[in-house]
Amino acid sequence: MNKKYTFIDLFAGCGGLSEGFYRTKFKSLTHVEIDHYACKTLKTRMKYFGYPEEQISILEKDITDKNIIQTIKDEIKNEQIDVIVGGPPCQSFSSLGRAKDEKGMKNDPRNYLFESYESILNHFKPKFFVFENVMGLLTAKLGKDKTVNVILKRLGKNYKLINEADKMVLNSCNYGVPQIRKRVILIGVRKDINLKPEDIYSSIEKTYYTPVSNKEERLNKKKYVTVSDAIKDLPFLKPSQGEKEINNYQVNKWNPYLNKMRSKKNKILLDHVSRGHNQDDRNRYREMSKNKWTFKELLEKKPDLKHDKQRVFGNSYVVQFWDKPSRTIIAHLYKDGNQFIHPDYKQERTLTAREAARLQSFPDDFIFEGSRTQQYKQIGNAVPPLMSESIAKCIKFFLQEIENV
Repeated sequence: MNKKYTFIDLFAGCGGLSEGFYRTKFKSLTHVEIDHYACKTLKTRMKYFGYPEEQISILEKDITDKNIIQTIKDEIKNEQIDVIVGGPPCQSFSSLGRAKDEKGMKNDPRNYLFESYESILNHFKPKFFVFENVMGLLTAKLGKDKTVNVILKRLGKNYKLINEADKMVLNSCNYGVPQIRKRVILIGVRKDINLKPEDIYSSIEKTYYTPVSNKEERLNKKKYVTVSDAIKDLPFLKPSQGEKEINNYQVNKWNPYLNKMRSKKNKILLDHVSRGHNQDDRNRYREMSKNKWTFKELLEKKPDLKHDKQRVFGNSYVVQFWDKPSRTIIAHLYKDGNQFIHPDYKQERTLTAREAARLQSFPDDFIFEGSRTQQYKQIGNAVPPLMSESIAKCIKFFLQEIENV
């Protein structure tokens, strides 16, 4: 069976979810994304996967546009959609976003972006859908109701969904991504299809254990991928150093993760450019990474490195450690990288865009369009491709199963 299954990606970002579906040989019918630079990245990546110009469909549009369904219909012509993927922007559901707004973001119009997702889903009625969002979704409220219950009810009109919160949370670390990143993944199965969503979740194979996995959870699994596995090969940089493109880059020491990240023939390294940092920050980074301190420990032991802004949280400055997966890569990276301090104290800096991309499992031939700020934003908002690929493989398996019934 070589049938190409189809998908559309809503709130596509730079295409982390799409990447997993491309690799599993799904055919993209269109992407909807409002950010101009993310759209450029999507287009560049479709070319990489061999899509001819006339089949590259990126709708740079506001998904709340009243004509969006007609626009998508015009774009995909009469093609049937097998899967809709995508997650509305997470800021409104994320606990971070809520903490900064005294009204708890009740008035944030982004809270209702899922309504656009819902109307598109219920119009096209694909066989499956994959809806990705932050953990904050499980605790956020819309009025008196829990946001997640509202979403399950609304998306459950034509689809079967699971209701157990612990099952719908996936951690990218379990799928070989060198990062602890827990996300809510809702997978819906159209009601006329003889398949339980539970079957799909139990088939998304966890191949790696995490640093907190117990003995039983470690059985028959590989050890988590570390920051060292992911970025230690990259050139040493001090702040403000690096090149947009290095042309004769050689990896000295390969490992299984790097084999997934780059081809041995590839001699180009992109976007390994460090930010500039002031001397106080450089001192903070150096002391914290050298001593493996938290920010609180730094303030206790080196009070002279206290921050002018007293209201600096305990997690404002965080070192990533060589021997562990990184913490969750977030879009805040585009503002500053203080939560992503490089583990090598001699480098006195935060992560480059390429290092962040590696920790998100984007391969080195993935080109992020736009300025460095735009790249950080795209990388931080993305679904890690290795996790997306695990989900896509599973969805493809069940699409083939239901066809053979």
